[in-house]
Amino acid sequence: MKIVAISAGLSAPSSTRLLADQLAEAAVRELDLAGERVELEVIELRPLAHALADNLTTGFPSGDLAEAIDTVAGADALIAVTPVFTASYSGLFKTFFDVLDKDLLAGVPVQIAATAGTARHSLVLDHAVRPLFAYLRAVVLPTGVFAASEDFGSTAGGELAQRVARAGKELADHLLGTTRRSAPRDEFADPVPFDELLRGA
Repeated sequence: MKIVAISAGLSAPSSTRLLADQLAEAAVRELDLAGERVELEVIELRPLAHALADNLTTGFPSGDLAEAIDTVAGADALIAVTPVFTASYSGLFKTFFDVLDKDLLAGVPVQIAATAGTARHSLVLDHAVRPLFAYLRAVVLPTGVFAASEDFGSTAGGELAQRVARAGKELADHLLGTTRRSAPRDEFADPVPFDELLRGA
């Protein structure tokens, strides 16, 4: 089973790559627990920027870009993470998916995620990233993970870790074809007697 994580971060190191790594590790951990052998590859788009521009003008990928496209073609699932630029995905992120064959991602499960300096951009996943992959006929998983700068701090890191863990489990479950959700709690299964409620009042 092969998972490919795509990071469109522009700095080195970048919070976008950090989030991509966390999501990939969470999914691999869940699959390992299920006894599934996983191959993980990460594609950094920053070094491919010139090749992507050339591809737009020539219509043909070359070198590392061609290799990256082949890697995506062989993936069982994608993790796609973009920084937020001008209230949407970055141009580099969009360009990579522009040069893919229009049918390449059909039916492929995609875990979407984004990073930004402020939580005010958190809706970018639903108004920009999710529609992009829906158009490409990918299977966009329900849980998207957004991380603002403060989410990587020591106080808020626990909440981000919970979202990442939930997303990793969701991707693993999809790949395994299972739904490992706990049964909902029946609030009427063990009622408190009325006289006991009265005594408590």
